[in-house]
Amino acid sequence: MATTGQDTLAQLAEGFGGQLLAEDDTGYEEARTVFNTMIDRRPALIARCSGTADVISAVRYAREQDMPIAVRCGAHSVSGHSAGGEGALVIDLSPMKGVRVDPDGLTARANGGVQWGEYDRETQVFGLATPGGRVTTTGVGGFTLGGGYGWLSTKYGLSCDNLLSADVVTADGRLVTASETENEDLFWGLRGGGGNFGIVTSFEFRVHPVGPLYAGLMLYDRAHAGDAMAAYRELVEGGPDELSTGFVHVTAPPAPFVPEELHGRPAIAFLVSYCGDPADGERLVGGMRAAGPAADVTGPMPYRAFQGMLDDLNPPGLRNYVRGEHLSGLTDEAAETFLGFSTEGLHPLTVLIMFQHGGAVSRVPDEATAVVGRDAAFMFHPICNWDDPADDEKHISWSRSASAAMDPYKTGSVYLNFMTDDAVPAGYDQTAYARLVELKRKYDPDNVFRFNQNIAP
Repeated sequence: MATTGQDTLAQLAEGFGGQLLAEDDTGYEEARTVFNTMIDRRPALIARCSGTADVISAVRYAREQDMPIAVRCGAHSVSGHSAGGEGALVIDLSPMKGVRVDPDGLTARANGGVQWGEYDRETQVFGLATPGGRVTTTGVGGFTLGGGYGWLSTKYGLSCDNLLSADVVTADGRLVTASETENEDLFWGLRGGGGNFGIVTSFEFRVHPVGPLYAGLMLYDRAHAGDAMAAYRELVEGGPDELSTGFVHVTAPPAPFVPEELHGRPAIAFLVSYCGDPADGERLVGGMRAAGPAADVTGPMPYRAFQGMLDDLNPPGLRNYVRGEHLSGLTDEAAETFLGFSTEGLHPLTVLIMFQHGGAVSRVPDEATAVVGRDAAFMFHPICNWDDPADDEKHISWSRSASAAMDPYKTGSVYLNFMTDDAVPAGYDQTAYARLVELKRKYDPDNVFRFNQNIAP
């Protein structure tokens, strides 16, 4: 650690409540590993923080040593931003657990290291929830700061739309609160601007009553994909806000609910979630059932059970490449193009998803937050997972070619949380971007927080 100043490091360690890990320390290798194993970076120091005081101390130390800062929670950043880089200080919030629910006030407060599965466990005790990540190990922080589309978003908006306040450690080591009535400019930027302006150590959310859903998936042989798509389009056309859906190209798994003749073969799955009366949800998806699914595992289920349904498709320890691009609608041509894709010859955990958007998300004014693309009807979302580095080009090229084929149906904006590549210019409109640059100049003029979808000051 000579390059970072032994004396000042000793001063940091003396009052640090968490754990400091340099390259030669036990635990460093595990602590530097992130979700996407394509990312292999060795930061100078990892500060595993026990609380806000540790975060403040780590930020001040990094400023004294002229070290750029990366922030880690769930480590799901597909671009590897939470891994930092050479000479960087990674501020790891993952030890900062804790969720406090106020069922009477319909609010919940989560510390900066909480994952969505942990948050849902606490809120669902009271029959409450906030729109959150569709993979339970996703960190609350990065997900919310980037916008946050979830299964409840058509009814209750994005995660950031439900953010009431945030405690933020700024680049100069101050702790401030941002809300609609305090540091309002920062609060605007936190909702969609990512980790560009500070480190959020505590989030206060609005929560909503969410009981058992009518939810699950229907799996179709590709021979019946056209009929299933027709039924799906009829289902979502003018559907209620309570209905949230997606459809996906998958390799049918060797699961007990899948007919043996489909095991290992390309198939189409339709995911449905209805956050109202389960009986109403069952009636609503009747047309999909009439299209003849090879497997049907829909029914009443706890919200947390459906939240974890995609976890097995997204395990840690694989190489990842993903995209999230907004579509204006699902025309005949767009549907036909999508059905023409296939995951055949790719890793079994590589999928191609189309998520339904709209509803409450589209009714929030564009200028209310830094999020753009609220008018999008769907999101095109290839998720490439594989394990062999020799297959990098095959999977990345497949994703990019599929994306190019959908170009005629895109709005031109992207969802930055789902972009492996640097795509900041497409993540904001001109007005929002100019406002974000001004905010960056105010709160982080030296671009200390640069390991993110970066807004350069």
